[in-house]
Amino acid sequence: MKRMLLGVGNRLSQDDGVGPDVAAGLQASAWLAIDCGTSLENASGIVAREHPDLLVIVDAAEMGLKPGDVRRLPTRFRDHMLASTHGLPLPFVLDRMASHAGELCLIGVQPECMAFGNEGLSPAVAQASRTLIQLLLDNDLDRIPFLDVPT
Repeated sequence: MKRMLLGVGNRLSQDDGVGPDVAAGLQASAWLAIDCGTSLENASGIVAREHPDLLVIVDAAEMGLKPGDVRRLPTRFRDHMLASTHGLPLPFVLDRMASHAGELCLIGVQPECMAFGNEGLSPAVAQASRTLIQLLLDNDLDRIPFLDVPT
């Protein structure tokens, strides 16, 4: 099974760097892990070329939870993600990537602080990153609950 992770976020905005942190934690593994920084759309060509069986996108997500809480986001609630693109709407980018992957999984981590100029994750989000890396290495995504949102 070909597994790919795209870590989205800005390491200079404290907890917004959780996606790149998770990508870095998977570098020496069977995962194809890419630190997309703040430009998720730049990885769309790699996704199209690689056609992963599982594509996981990790980003800080404002979900109204405790800092460090991790949730799988149903694709219809992708607006909770904080990722942005330079010119293309986020739903368009995600739909394009999903068309080249067997399964798309969006994972959000509730940030504590997103202040620009503060490098390094808050303790709660750093712990969430370590836990998430281990779950991904163990191929145990089922242990990550879905965000409880009204239908």
